[in-house]
Amino acid sequence: MEKTVLRFVTTGSVDDGKSTLIGRLLYETRCILDDQYEAVAKYSKKRGKEEVDLSFLLDGLEAEREQGITIDVAYRYFETEKRKFIVADTPGHEQYTRNMVTGASNSDLALILIDAKNGVTVQSRRHGFLVSLLGLSHLVVVVNKMDLVDYAEERYKEIIEDYESFCSRLDIPSVIYVPVSALKGDNVAQPGPGTPWYQGPSVLEILETIHIGASHSVDFRFPVQGVLRQGPLFRGYSGQIVSGSIQKGEEVVVFPSLKESKVKQILTYDGELETAVHPQSIAMTLEDNIDISRGDMIVRKHNRPAITNRFDAMLCWMDAQKPLMKNKGYLLKHTSQIINAFVQNIYYKIDVNTLHRDKSNAMKLNDIGKVLIETSRNIFADTYLNNKNTGAFILIDPDTADTVAAGMIKSFNVEAPQKLERETLWLTGLPCSGKTTIAEKLEEELTYAGYRVLTLDGDDVRAGLNADLGFDDRDRKENLRRIAQICQMLNNKGIVVIASFVSPTEELREFVKQIVERLKIIFVDCALETCMQRDVKGMYKKALAGELKHFTGIQDPYEPPRSPDLIVDSEKNSLEACIKQILEKLLK
Repeated sequence: MEKTVLRFVTTGSVDDGKSTLIGRLLYETRCILDDQYEAVAKYSKKRGKEEVDLSFLLDGLEAEREQGITIDVAYRYFETEKRKFIVADTPGHEQYTRNMVTGASNSDLALILIDAKNGVTVQSRRHGFLVSLLGLSHLVVVVNKMDLVDYAEERYKEIIEDYESFCSRLDIPSVIYVPVSALKGDNVAQPGPGTPWYQGPSVLEILETIHIGASHSVDFRFPVQGVLRQGPLFRGYSGQIVSGSIQKGEEVVVFPSLKESKVKQILTYDGELETAVHPQSIAMTLEDNIDISRGDMIVRKHNRPAITNRFDAMLCWMDAQKPLMKNKGYLLKHTSQIINAFVQNIYYKIDVNTLHRDKSNAMKLNDIGKVLIETSRNIFADTYLNNKNTGAFILIDPDTADTVAAGMIKSFNVEAPQKLERETLWLTGLPCSGKTTIAEKLEEELTYAGYRVLTLDGDDVRAGLNADLGFDDRDRKENLRRIAQICQMLNNKGIVVIASFVSPTEELREFVKQIVERLKIIFVDCALETCMQRDVKGMYKKALAGELKHFTGIQDPYEPPRSPDLIVDSEKNSLEACIKQILEKLLK
């Protein structure tokens, strides 16, 4: 069985012992060579250390060793019998907070070290807040240097009480506390003799056993980095899959053109693939000849990002020389796009000590705040909560080319989501009345408006999830019960659902209303004769011939809704007119 990989980051104030802890883990797991240990022992003696300072295994820069601090992010790899690990040892100084953000952004778990002698500091709180902001589910608080306080249990409890009161206001699902001495090894890999009062797991045991969920989003996102031409017939699109997976033959849509196609080939240096997954770098060809260039994005047809040029974001300011200036031009790098942008508004800054929101017109080094950003053209993005790779961005100063801020997208199109949020738009009507066509176009328009939208269609659901159900009264009700539960679950995640289902009776629609809290019924009105003329699949003919049983409009009646939220006449009005009517009703 292949070992799982855990990515984690060490954080905390300067000189809290982060590098020493990681060095100790490398030593205890026998992941360093004898000559490496001898070199560190010799260097420790040269520096006047009484014991071997394992931090020198991590501090590779001469300046780091001389000052006894970490400046750059140091990545190390080690493994045990149970798991593989990638650890980012990040600096503790305030001026290097950007390095901490870099290390934590790709991690599953964070270790925050707190010096038992100094206790909780501002930087301890800042890093804790950043862990919450970056969406990490697990935080291990390592109270280090217990040997300097004679392994006093009371001191350990004081620090826990202090930090717990702070963490209780953060969005971190799992917080674990461990007392250690990284220098002497207590509770790093094995229980230590200095803490007989602690009966919990060691740091290594926590790392080996903690459960980590899926490391990447199911949303397929493929920002195009380049267009490949080889002869007059080959046109491929290269890039890295930033989330999800894709298979040959799957339906895709290209942003921003919204042109649809199917995946023809998935190519790599080693040959052609049937399936590609994050984080593979591939070249993709499509069945249709579509104008695609760098900065475009290829996604699944029914799983689309938002298209927007205005969004709210949490921003961590990293420029020590210049503060953030409202309405100043910056470059925004998002996936494979670099575009002009400016901060239109600063809503507030976070006081990392109290977590209070303070109003401000500027942000300086290490400030964290919520802002409104506007870009010169649309980006194709998800919220950071839903997809870390397409929900993150950086700001670049165009004058110096320095990275000045890291940002996480919180919501899109600041005005629109207040008008339509967490709702299901239920399109009902006779078969072939135009429900599916309207649903697909409505999804396209709402996506353009900045909403996160998903369409559920009766034929698609019947072919997959509910393939075990028929069309009698009992199965119709079960079909809609399952769909309604899915709609409510998606609504709870902030997704607008467009549901296209015949749902022929008032009783069935009332049943759906009992499950879906925010439901809008849209009746797609069309005469039976017109529906029969539109029937390209020949379903009505089969029903008339007795080949299909319980077909609505032939054997079974359709009851128009008594009090729908909206009626659209797809027989008399064009598709554009129907969509305009729906949008005016929804977004007025």
